[in-house]
Amino acid sequence: MSASNARRPYKRPMGGWWRKNPYFVEYMVHEGTALFVAAYALLLLAGVFALGRGEAAWNSWLALLRSPPSLLLHGVLLLGFLYHTWTWFNIMPRTLPPILIGGERVKATTITRAGLAAALVASVLVFALAARLAS
Repeated sequence: MSASNARRPYKRPMGGWWRKNPYFVEYMVHEGTALFVAAYALLLLAGVFALGRGEAAWNSWLALLRSPPSLLLHGVLLLGFLYHTWTWFNIMPRTLPPILIGGERVKATTITRAGLAAALVASVLVFALAARLAS
């Protein structure tokens, strides 16, 4: 076989194929909101470094957190977190093997609601514990 007749390997187009399927769009938006989680983790890590550099650096970091741009950033991050949480609990039932109780399959909405309720209870407990430790 000559070089001009050689078969070329198939190359799948890598464009926006995922935008044609709503499931993949939801998945990609969910994965994109993970960047909000990473950004907040870096923000907290900066606070740890500030704490390690001493009281003046810590107080400067706290002052930065109280600034209007920082409060706006925290609002945006909170919205990203809430959406990420919501989509994570919506995706979770699709990734779990079937859960059977009494021989019947548990509905996806029940799993989602149970996960959200557990997250809410855990958040309330953490805030209550933090408030108690702060006083």
